[in-house]
Amino acid sequence: MAVRKLKPTTPGQRHKIVSDFNAVTEAKPEKSLIKGRSKSGGRNNTGKMTMRYIGGGHKQKNRDVDFKRDKDGIPGIVNSIQYDPGRTARIALIFYKDGEKRYIIAPNGLQVGQEVISGKDAEPEVGNALFLSDIPLGTVIHNIELRPKQGAKMARSAGAYAQLTAKDGKFVVVKLPSGETRLILATCKATIGTVSNSEHMLERSGKAGRTRWLGRRPRVRGVVMNPVDHPMGGGEGKNSGGHPRSRNGIPAKGYKTRAKKKSSSKYIIEGRKK
Repeated sequence: MAVRKLKPTTPGQRHKIVSDFNAVTEAKPEKSLIKGRSKSGGRNNTGKMTMRYIGGGHKQKNRDVDFKRDKDGIPGIVNSIQYDPGRTARIALIFYKDGEKRYIIAPNGLQVGQEVISGKDAEPEVGNALFLSDIPLGTVIHNIELRPKQGAKMARSAGAYAQLTAKDGKFVVVKLPSGETRLILATCKATIGTVSNSEHMLERSGKAGRTRWLGRRPRVRGVVMNPVDHPMGGGEGKNSGGHPRSRNGIPAKGYKTRAKKKSSSKYIIEGRKK
């Protein structure tokens, strides 16, 4: 997968860098695995705006992606690699031998026609889902569960990967993309390989309109607001507005917001990179 830079024929294309979509082999999604996505515009069930800067955007459909990989022992063939508007990674359509079709997150190197399998008897090869206890040390993994049968929660975005570094009784030690080293139950599942579309970080929208297509409205800085709207608002000219903080007064730039007595803290061996 790669990106392509467009010729500056218009101001919007001058700085535009987009994916070349060479890895995508099928344009139309599988009908049985999609459903409509309703847009809220950032408003709750009473019509009150609870999230700012959301609204508009192109119509999209949700793809039902299998994060549990619970079809153990049943091999599947990769039918196509597809684009998913709801995530940065590509997805792969799998045709299983029993006739079922499912989407999975496509890892780098997954090819059309390749066989994937999950469960105890699976080999540690790209696209296969194994229990963490069965994965060799040093293996690069993604789609990691935090609780058995819960479904993958970590390392799911484009280019993300974690590494299995050690095994300790009923736990394994995993180094996550954030730099955090954490204990995870060995009975949880993970998929071998790195998530596809790793060049996503190089993309540039090129113009504000492309951000609007994604359903994001313009975000207003706190320092240019009035004092009634934001703690950093007000003042004559370009005053900084005091200490950086959120709209409800929580300090930014280094202030820790994680609960001190959070139950999962005991599983964290080393915190994420500062």
